[in-house]
Amino acid sequence: MVANYRTPIDIWKSKLSKYYYGCSDPGRNYAPAVREQMSNGYLLIAASGGLNQQRTGITDAVVVARILNATLVVPELDHHSYWKDDSDFVDIFDVDWFISYLAKDVTIVKRVPDKTMRSMEKPPYTMRVPRKSDPDYYLDQVLPILLRRQVVQLTKFDFRLANNLDDELQKLRCRVNYHALRFTKPIQELGQTIVTRMQKMAHRFIAVHLRFEPDMLAFSGCYFGGGEKERNELGEIRKRWTTLPDLSPDGERKRGKCPLTPHEVGLMLRALGFTNDTYLYVASGEIYGGDETMQPLKDLFPNIYTKEMLANEELKPFLPFSSRLAAVDYIVCDESDVFVTNNNGNMAKILAGRRRYMGHKRTIRPNAKKLSTLFAGRHQMDWHTFARKVKACQRGFLGEPDEMRPGRGDYHEFPSSCVCERQYVDEELDTKIDN
Repeated sequence: MVANYRTPIDIWKSKLSKYYYGCSDPGRNYAPAVREQMSNGYLLIAASGGLNQQRTGITDAVVVARILNATLVVPELDHHSYWKDDSDFVDIFDVDWFISYLAKDVTIVKRVPDKTMRSMEKPPYTMRVPRKSDPDYYLDQVLPILLRRQVVQLTKFDFRLANNLDDELQKLRCRVNYHALRFTKPIQELGQTIVTRMQKMAHRFIAVHLRFEPDMLAFSGCYFGGGEKERNELGEIRKRWTTLPDLSPDGERKRGKCPLTPHEVGLMLRALGFTNDTYLYVASGEIYGGDETMQPLKDLFPNIYTKEMLANEELKPFLPFSSRLAAVDYIVCDESDVFVTNNNGNMAKILAGRRRYMGHKRTIRPNAKKLSTLFAGRHQMDWHTFARKVKACQRGFLGEPDEMRPGRGDYHEFPSSCVCERQYVDEELDTKIDN
């Protein structure tokens, strides 16, 4: 099915979503998992980064274990990154479900058996694989060491596996990411509590991942109109990354690399047709500029809520743990009727892919390159003209099924191997369901 670009788009739901569904079951010739005793050894994985970056590492760890016919040890999470969260895998994900769900794909254990550790002459061999290595690299470079040493640890394991793999391995990625990685019961329950509270206030709502925290803005190298104070503050934060090049803020904005301000996100949504009585859930950490930065968005959409506003008491046990807070936001964004991203970071990509897989729920990504020009000239046109131009430049950025093509973009944003087209849809039944 291909969208007719002249027909008006339903801003809340894709009219084509009913023609597609998530499909990640293995093919009939898919071999069963190798039993622990028969495997080529134990694979230890040290994930890296924040929650969603680690999620990609865990997903690829399962696939690499399959490629190597290895037994996977439950991955270790990163305790030393910028987020400084000392949560372990079992604190965030349901580990027993993870192991059992993937039992037909890969054998997973919670730790290397003591007997194996005692029999080893040397500690586990530690190595870091180049980014986006293909399966042949693992078979040529990692497997011989695994066979020789019995246990191998791969460190800083993020984006260490090629983007494009054969369909069976891509489907395994989907099974891990969309099914096996289930949050723990406390996280799941709090996320659902917040979703329920939003749904009691409004029968549908938008979740906006603002990503307007100081570290994000500093990393972007962009300028947001805050004068010397902003330049000095963000400049100091930027020094944390010693390898970042000097960037032209204007150049980055023209290339579409700058996140929209909260005000610009609001203008885009109003221009697309969302009315000011629409309910917004804002998923974000500390907003740079605080209430002053948020006020223009609140003026456009007065019904704005955050997890802190909706579950202040219930959140308290989670506050020291940034990854668990991010997991709560992930659940609410996933359950929203419309999800709006404001940068193409890990959470934005993973949720966009998940929402495609789960039925192409509406996901809006700002076409920042074109919008930056529009925002700059906004005062030279009337609102009707501005809105018409925003709608035009957002075509192709609304999460429609035809935006996805095999081989396009990152697999976790465009999981094309795991989305199938229905051969037949009962239009009459569909109309009854809608009514």
